[in-house]
Amino acid sequence: MALDPATGELGVAVQSHWFSVGPLCAWARAGVGAVATQSVVEPAYGPNALDRLHEDVNARQALGELLAADPLAHVRQVAVIDVRGVVATHTGKACIAHAGHVSGEHHSCQANMMARATVPQAMSDAFVAATGALQDRLLAGLDAAEGEGGDVRGRQSAAMVVVPADGEPWRRSVDLRVEDHGAPLDELRRLVALQRAYDLAGAGDELLAAGRTEEAGRLYQRAAELAPDSDELLFWSGLAIAQAGDLDGGVAAVRRAAEENPNWLVLLDRLSPEFAPAGEAVRQQIT
Repeated sequence: MALDPATGELGVAVQSHWFSVGPLCAWARAGVGAVATQSVVEPAYGPNALDRLHEDVNARQALGELLAADPLAHVRQVAVIDVRGVVATHTGKACIAHAGHVSGEHHSCQANMMARATVPQAMSDAFVAATGALQDRLLAGLDAAEGEGGDVRGRQSAAMVVVPADGEPWRRSVDLRVEDHGAPLDELRRLVALQRAYDLAGAGDELLAAGRTEEAGRLYQRAAELAPDSDELLFWSGLAIAQAGDLDGGVAAVRRAAEENPNWLVLLDRLSPEFAPAGEAVRQQIT
């Protein structure tokens, strides 16, 4: 769980040997804060702590109030961070060993039922040493936990939530879940990379709608390069490439997408000039 002071983003990442850990553990709200609730999990700590932060109560006070009202606080593990970077963390005395937490500047790492007591410190060290976007640094922390032995039970699910510095409560930069998988961190990393590709494609859509076709084409191409197994991104990148003036290159990309899924040609026939200005030219070359 962390705040990126450079961007104002807040995020939580988790892995567990429990089905669908994300809806239980990881909570964040744009411009407000983030919460990780674990151990004998009480999901209500997430929305309740965020509501208190929204009322301009700091993380320490918010968590303290919630723990004081919880008769099972001794089996809870909860961490809260607010937009100022104030961190509050609690590991109940009855949490199953090895259980503990390490807090640093703008972040906190907590774990229970770990193979080794050194897991939280390893997570913190890795997070601090990592570079790049917040999601990459959160992944580095989870990788370090695995390197120290991780959950003594094994692994099953993982999740990540990252929210922007401000915006409506529903805004998410990243909201990914691996519900049930033999290697959930590997799958989460794949999904993070895939989201980057789709984010580029979404930005390309906006540029295309604004008539900035060359810029849109470059973004679509980068998206397809980041996700080479996605025939969806290949198809739309082909249309954008054609619209940007490279008809042959665009047709080739659409053909490759259709080789993976012939129904892309069905969709191509249905697209109006509003959705695909170069669609007709591509159709004429393919048929």
